[in-house]
Amino acid sequence: MVPLSMYLALGAALFIIGVAGVLLRRNVLIVLMSLELMLNSVNINLVAFSSYMGDFRGQIVAIFVIVITASEVAIALGILVALMRNKSTLDVDEVTIMKG
Repeated sequence: MVPLSMYLALGAALFIIGVAGVLLRRNVLIVLMSLELMLNSVNINLVAFSSYMGDFRGQIVAIFVIVITASEVAIALGILVALMRNKSTLDVDEVTIMKG
């Protein structure tokens, strides 16, 4: 059986990688992927604590987070396609102002 501390260390490592991706990268698509990595690290911690406590509520919350994340990705990819058509770039610095 894997101890709880290993799951928490994995979640913390994934969260740190996600934060580094959000802060250091300039491509909007990579920033979006880093945000997804951060949300998945939170899901790992939710499921780990849920299993440790013997309660299923953390797993239910993790499923809701996955559903909300999937809908967020669908909307964000639609925005990125529209942005690519209008601005022809996905650089964060170039897209900071949403002017017509």
